Amino acid sequence: MQPIDVTIVGGGMITHDLILPSIYHLQRTGVVNEISVCALNSSPLRALRDSEGAGRAFPGQRFTPYPAFDVDPNAQFPELYKQVLSGMKSRQAVVVAMPDPLHYAVIMEAFKHDQHVLCVKPLVLEYEHAIEVERIGKAKGLFVGVEYHKRFDTRALMAKRHYALGHFGTFIMGEAKMIEPYYYRHSNFQNWFTCDQTDPFVYVGCHYVDLVCFITDLKPAAVSVSGIKGRFPNGNEGYLWANGRVIFENGAILSVTDGLGYPDDGAGSNEQCLSMFFEGEGKTGCLKHDDQFRGVCHSYLDGIGCAGSRFNFVSPDFYQLVPWEGAGYKPVGYGYLSVAASIETIQRIAEETYVMPETEAVERRRALIREIDEKGIIATPANSSVNELVMEAARLSILNDGAMADIHYGDNPHVELR
Repeated sequence: MQPIDVTIVGGGMITHDLILPSIYHLQRTGVVNEISVCALNSSPLRALRDSEGAGRAFPGQRFTPYPAFDVDPNAQFPELYKQVLSGMKSRQAVVVAMPDPLHYAVIMEAFKHDQHVLCVKPLVLEYEHAIEVERIGKAKGLFVGVEYHKRFDTRALMAKRHYALGHFGTFIMGEAKMIEPYYYRHSNFQNWFTCDQTDPFVYVGCHYVDLVCFITDLKPAAVSVSGIKGRFPNGNEGYLWANGRVIFENGAILSVTDGLGYPDDGAGSNEQCLSMFFEGEGKTGCLKHDDQFRGVCHSYLDGIGCAGSRFNFVSPDFYQLVPWEGAGYKPVGYGYLSVAASIETIQRIAEETYVMPETEAVERRRALIREIDEKGIIATPANSSVNELVMEAARLSILNDGAMADIHYGDNPHVELR
């Protein structure tokens, strides 16, 4: 096995909660070699290093920090990731875990240094950027995965199979919800989650839009999003709540409600669910995923986690650390599986082409990437760029008081107000 080096750009919540622990485990299994984490300043890097949970789960494992741990936490290095990526060996893995508006610049820098990419969702905020990422990636034979982890939920894979076999009928009406915790408002979100940059529909609603497209293979045709503004603790104004309506090419409608407001004293870590109804011949079908409560309740002696609640609806499915046959704990769940799928794919591509001459190797990498695109399980620019059209339409709509924005396909895909 030829293990790969991984550089994570971004040291925030998603890196702490999911990405770094997943990559630590992949290091234990021989998929990953060296791990580096680059952040804006040293403060989040020290938090990653000093995480009590990570220390127990991954004893003895470390990452290389950029900037160094002992650098003044008030000193900021917005361009440091460029220097870090320039020092990597070619065709390793760069994980983009930055705020949404910064994804495109980091991906382009990774391409500049011939690196494969795993990016948290959404990939980028403009369709043209998604097509550019796809084009450059294919030209260089570089894999790009998008971390739409709900695709790896067993429930979603079951639904995709049953829909393809015609067991449900044709999707016609649905409702989705994802309300993230109130404490997000006190995080770094307050510095970038502003009205001019993003909104809850784009940030988390994209999960369920992608999931419905994944299950049904239907294309969205129009989007309307209304938002409710509020102030973060630092005074910045952002859309704290949003409701969107996505109309699909067959006339089906999906309502999506999102926000940063699940009570910190609530029993769940958030609230999320999906309901879909289907039309058949003389009958209807339905699908219901109650994603925040999956049959497990815990009540602890003291509050644990970021919100510190004692009674918890515990999901065993997204991400948990559990005992295993090795040291510490291992990550399980579809969150881990999603990260692992892309990193293992990058490692497999690297291993299969390791000893080939570059001309032959790039053709083989392109062939492997086409197979992944066509399989359609891992989200890639080729099989998920419709999401960027939805994001463009959503932003156009919410900034125009919820006006309907149509998505046009054909030779020049674009969005415009109706």
